[in-house]
Amino acid sequence: MRSEPEHRRVALVAVVGGFLLGFLDFVWIKYLPYPVGNLGNSSAVWAVAAFAFGYWVRSGRWRAAAGAAVGLVVAVPSYYVAAALIQGDNWSMVWAPTSLLWMSFGVLAGTIFGIAGTWARDAGWRSVVGAALPGAVLFAEAGLEVRRIGQPSYGIDPLWDALLKTALGLLVVALAGRTNRQRGLALATAVPLALAGLAAFLLAGFR
Repeated sequence: MRSEPEHRRVALVAVVGGFLLGFLDFVWIKYLPYPVGNLGNSSAVWAVAAFAFGYWVRSGRWRAAAGAAVGLVVAVPSYYVAAALIQGDNWSMVWAPTSLLWMSFGVLAGTIFGIAGTWARDAGWRSVVGAALPGAVLFAEAGLEVRRIGQPSYGIDPLWDALLKTALGLLVVALAGRTNRQRGLALATAVPLALAGLAAFLLAGFR
């Protein structure tokens, strides 16, 4: 049986992984075609990255939460560093108020989804909720896209985003679950969690 990662290894992966997440996210947005490239603008995708970190840590939920939060916080300035280096954006964006706001969201999302990653490997109700959360956040964001369909600024384009995120949500639940029973229960649990997540997105000002 593989031993759980050591503290230093977890910290290193959090920092390096966070830097790569932010930098490559910008590259993804800039060079990949729509709608796949638009996944780089997805907060849910970053939440799933935090979940994957917690899933890799395996045990020690607070260690997973701290590492995932650090990773998402590091990813924010890394994204703006990539923007400055690749397309000449202003370096001040690295420490701008909007950057700090996204870092605060990163702490919250990293904590929740980092813990969810460890729960997915647990037993009982935690395994179900843990496996459900990454799918739920993608479904919630798909719900946001559905709300935008037909609006003058969006047209029909959000439909493709919604379908892509729904498909990814199903895939993540399938991969996170270790048994068919866990996958089925997680998928059923993801639906009410997605509705709660959609409400949270709207309350946070996402439209």
